[in-house]
Amino acid sequence: MTTSFEFPFNELPAVLRGPRVERRRVLIGGSALWGTIVEDGAEQGQLRLDDGRVIDPSRLPHLPPVTPSKIIAVHIAYSSRCIETRNQPRPTAAPTYFTKPTTALNGHGGQIVKPIDCRYLNYEGEIALVIGTTCRNVTPDEAWEHIAGFCPALDMGLQDFRDTDQGSMLRVKGADTLLPIGPGIVRGVNIFEQTLRTYRNGRVVQEAQVGDEMIWGPHYLVADIARHITLLAGDVILTGTPGHSRSLDPGDVVECEVTGLGRLAGNVVAVPAPRASALGVGHAPTDSDEVRRIALGCDDRVPERLKQNYRQASRKEPT
Repeated sequence: MTTSFEFPFNELPAVLRGPRVERRRVLIGGSALWGTIVEDGAEQGQLRLDDGRVIDPSRLPHLPPVTPSKIIAVHIAYSSRCIETRNQPRPTAAPTYFTKPTTALNGHGGQIVKPIDCRYLNYEGEIALVIGTTCRNVTPDEAWEHIAGFCPALDMGLQDFRDTDQGSMLRVKGADTLLPIGPGIVRGVNIFEQTLRTYRNGRVVQEAQVGDEMIWGPHYLVADIARHITLLAGDVILTGTPGHSRSLDPGDVVECEVTGLGRLAGNVVAVPAPRASALGVGHAPTDSDEVRRIALGCDDRVPERLKQNYRQASRKEPT
């Protein structure tokens, strides 16, 4: 395996070494409870709650396994995404970022809303890193000590607002429900040896070998951000997505799977346009050349099977 992330390490950091530990937060009887997935034995795959009960997690509503003070996302950080959007393997000399409000958080199996006045709701399967301890002014090597673990995530985007919010990405990436994350926080897995896949209705529409495509490792991103911004326990950093981000329709099921970490699901639902929009409040969603460039991507620079899977996974009736 060749690695493309900055600052490689000689010894595997503790957060990437086994044994695997996965923590989940679920809703039982109206209460949010934490538990740990049983990794072996007769109860393998079950959730052992912190109060000692063991329960099947597939039957439980999942809450986001994070309570961040802030969510920071890197723009382009996978080589296939950069080749598709810029026709080069590296986007910039150093990463650039945007933020998402904490109200965008969504849990495994939750509903992802698509207002009926918006055409483009794009998926971006990602690995989210979760900060474990307060972090400020650290080197990349030191940054590993401040990472609690990793989660699959879906950095969804209403691309209809890209014309107006490209500088901030506020509504593009920050609308309610646009960050499903989970099912749990995992440590003890070397993420550089894993494969990231996004599914539309069960068909693979994004795929990347993380160690081959990730341009900046998690430790680099943490050290970069923490030069000027204090990271607190629970904060989330989204580490980027591979190529072939495309739009979804109401009724679609979107999933992000990272081998070793788990498989996260969300359900796209249509909702009415905001009431204030009918009164002419704010910018309306747009369908410009720039919006289409991002929402529809460049099919000439992505694998044919991903394009075919995306089309075949559509739940729309043929016209």
